[in-house]
Amino acid sequence: MTGPDAPASAKQPPVLRLRNIVKEYAGSPPLRILHGIDLTVEQGELVAVVGPSGSGKSSLLALLGTLDRPSSGRIALEGHDLGALSDRKIAALRAHRIGFVFQQFFLLPGLTSTENVATGLLYSGESARRRRNRAVRALRSVGLEHRMDHHPDQLSGGEKQRVAIARALVGSPGLLLADEPTGSLDSASGDDVIELLRRLNADGTTVLVITHDRERAASFPRCVGIQDGRIAFDENRPHAGQPGRRP
Repeated sequence: MTGPDAPASAKQPPVLRLRNIVKEYAGSPPLRILHGIDLTVEQGELVAVVGPSGSGKSSLLALLGTLDRPSSGRIALEGHDLGALSDRKIAALRAHRIGFVFQQFFLLPGLTSTENVATGLLYSGESARRRRNRAVRALRSVGLEHRMDHHPDQLSGGEKQRVAIARALVGSPGLLLADEPTGSLDSASGDDVIELLRRLNADGTTVLVITHDRERAASFPRCVGIQDGRIAFDENRPHAGQPGRRP
């Protein structure tokens, strides 16, 4: 339908919306790790979450990635209220909409780069041939077309992380979560990985990086600080390519 009676285009829901999130673990008294976290990540953002060891970053990452449930509060992933979904439905949503990159690469030593990336599609129901073709495209997207048949022990640290990123992207997730993706790399390789994440974001992937590196975090268009389980600051830098920050 066109013309004045056509419905307005619906605004896409945020990729993530956390409201008053509390996470605590059983004990006497209970150990509270996160204290009333409010956080929204919009479609297409590039966000760094920075904080020291023990600040609550790992607990927050587990909640952002739907690997854990909060003790209280609400989390929505692309408009889906996770509190209303079963564990099975959350797992299916995670498998299709979230890609993970970790400090440790978790590549299988007996598999080539292509085969490692294709493992990201094992539960997709696609044929082996189609999984391989998609893995090849993912490796090309991270600049590793010349390392497709190499095994992990034939790759540099930076190349291993690129394989891990390709594996996270092969299922075309809406959100890429990277946990200390440069932590095991030298500074030059780390810079290359951050530049790759920037390029993937420019191509449309929403990227959130968890890091303790304040210098790297400060270079992101949006930087969220976490301290003692609370949001300490949430800063946008429009000159870095993102619009002004909402509350």
